[in-house]
Amino acid sequence: MSEKNKQEIVLVDDDPKIRDLTAKYLRDQGLHVCTAEGGKALDKVLEQKKISLIVLDLMMPDESGLAICQRLRVNNVAIPIIMLTAKGDEVDRIVGLEMGADDYLPKPFNPRELLARINAILRRQTNVDAEKKDLAQIIKFGDFIFNINNRSLTKNGIEISITTGEYDLLKVFTERPKQPLSRDQLMQLAKGKELDVFDRSIDVQISRLRKIIEKDPNKPNFLQTKWGYGYIFNPDGK
Repeated sequence: MSEKNKQEIVLVDDDPKIRDLTAKYLRDQGLHVCTAEGGKALDKVLEQKKISLIVLDLMMPDESGLAICQRLRVNNVAIPIIMLTAKGDEVDRIVGLEMGADDYLPKPFNPRELLARINAILRRQTNVDAEKKDLAQIIKFGDFIFNINNRSLTKNGIEISITTGEYDLLKVFTERPKQPLSRDQLMQLAKGKELDVFDRSIDVQISRLRKIIEKDPNKPNFLQTKWGYGYIFNPDGK
């Protein structure tokens, strides 16, 4: 059995037709998929199964996708989340990323595009698991220790919750210290896809990372803006 087939996805959508048709398509493509009609059902799934990825609809009546995403992140659930948002509603997409979603896809969506997004995240997860077989890679900067081997970030010995998207981005930066990186390069290296001209996910996750590692996110020392180019990581904080 391949690594991909060992990983289980949960699809959360209150529309039974969309939920069932999408799940069937993904299963036909060889993925292991279970479904949930809302937040309470998702909680039960997470209690009973080891889930590798959550596909989460934003617009649901009892508890919105944004509320679910925020609740999971507050409770340190770091499972990758792909948010399904209304087409053209950039505000919801940005808020979803700020809440801790790893990627988003506007509805109505092409199932093949969703499959591509899922596979990209699962590949990154598989690569992370493979890294655990190697010697620990530890990067120290300021009061922080970033352990690539076990996906942990600690400050003064206290572990800090970090999402998959934040981990992927920080890993790209720490592996390329003092190297200016454009938004296009960051998107390709962290997410394995091309940057859409309207895609602000990199900027949002940069903002989230700064809130985690910077004393003053508005005056960053580690994760600095390279005006006219992109961003640069300075591990010495200068």
